[in-house]
Amino acid sequence: MITMTEIARLTGVSQPTVSRVLNGNTAVHPDIRERVLACARENGFQPNILAQSLAGSKTHLIGVILTDISNPFFADLVKYLEQEARRAGYSLILFNSHYDSAKEQECLQIIRRYRVDGLIVVPVDEKAALWQDFSKKSDIPAVIITRRIPFLDSVYVSHEEAGALVAVHLYEEGYRNYLFFGMPEDEKYQGFARALSMRDPAFESRLTILRSKDSDSLLPRLREHFSDAQAPTGIFAYNDRRALQLLGLLKTLDISVPQQAGLVGFDNTYMCEYLYPRLSSVSQPNETMAATAMERLLQRIENPDDREIRHCPLSAGLVCRESSRRKDI
Repeated sequence: MITMTEIARLTGVSQPTVSRVLNGNTAVHPDIRERVLACARENGFQPNILAQSLAGSKTHLIGVILTDISNPFFADLVKYLEQEARRAGYSLILFNSHYDSAKEQECLQIIRRYRVDGLIVVPVDEKAALWQDFSKKSDIPAVIITRRIPFLDSVYVSHEEAGALVAVHLYEEGYRNYLFFGMPEDEKYQGFARALSMRDPAFESRLTILRSKDSDSLLPRLREHFSDAQAPTGIFAYNDRRALQLLGLLKTLDISVPQQAGLVGFDNTYMCEYLYPRLSSVSQPNETMAATAMERLLQRIENPDDREIRHCPLSAGLVCRESSRRKDI
């Protein structure tokens, strides 16, 4: 790969002049600038991003930290983030925290070494002290996506409102027993429970919460729930992967869907259309969320003195399919 020194020799100009041209300095005679750029193009010159960052120049790199890249929802989100970044002349560096707070901190340390121009994060825990510390000490512009942190720019869907949508749908479809697959601390559950309590004050006596992801542990809990259930059960899983897991376990137990159990997932990933029955799921506006987050981050990068914290709540929708529609039977 050709170097700046070799470009200087081939074009007959000084190495500092080559450096100024290739770093975007326009205070160079147009003829010389074009000669340098043409030589660089013809010889496939690639800038040393790390060297540029050490010199204080922009790297045109944006770090992205996700909690689980194997989740199709996040893969879809990254596709739109990359699309928006590329339009603005930036590239992404992708990190996966595996829902591990220690790994998340490690990702942040690596990102600082890369000297990225900005950061987009799906946090493991938006309430963690890590983010308050980050907001006070870090000079990297950052936007939180899919979650809300009060002291950082955030683009998100209200999980509580989405959970309420699921509750209303399952209740209106005639389900009077309930099952939530996830943690009760999750805002999805809180919205689900709040909406149910308004329609069925005694719902908690007919509710089962499944916390474990282990199928061997889930089977006996499901068997116990359905042995006592006197009415159809409405099930809300915190994402589509867990809904798919439950669909298989229900089949193992010979529980019919949606007659005995209505199932709703979260994220409306591509797999929902290819299951049998097709899976109802909460849909998030991924493309809009990615575009909004990238737009705000670029504003932060270009205006480092802008201290205003902005929150951009977006609306989710419930896509109802055969897995939860009893009225269509």
